[in-house]
Amino acid sequence: MSTTGINPSRTKIRYTTGNPYEQRYGYDRAIRKGSFIFVSGTTAIDKTTGVLQAPGNAYDQAGFAMRECISAVEALDGKKEDICRIRIFVAGGACQKHDNTEAIGKQFRENFVTSLKDADVGIAATMIVVGEGGFVDPEMLVEVEVDAIVL
Repeated sequence: MSTTGINPSRTKIRYTTGNPYEQRYGYDRAIRKGSFIFVSGTTAIDKTTGVLQAPGNAYDQAGFAMRECISAVEALDGKKEDICRIRIFVAGGACQKHDNTEAIGKQFRENFVTSLKDADVGIAATMIVVGEGGFVDPEMLVEVEVDAIVL
């Protein structure tokens, strides 16, 4: 990642994984511009096989997607602690919604919250429930995107 002779704050650094959707639709997993890192919506698609991991399991899909987002930030020289915003999109009809949001909230705590007692989260978080089958694969239940600021 050399920026010799280039103003790094004006340069976009791209990160791609080979995920089939990145290739098919022509977007990057993440972009770094200056100290900002933006990670695209990330699901539980395995980047090497293109296969959805844990079909129908919101807890496992959320964990997979969150870890992939963290890996994307790290690939652009950021750290998990630099993540300042997370958006979580959840598929679910009326009967699924509560179970899925609880499972995903648990994964969020496991991946990002160091101590609930001290409320040491440091991340702005939004969880949005989309209609059932709201993703490109009906077995996808979770999509996660994050923003980070590297200081």
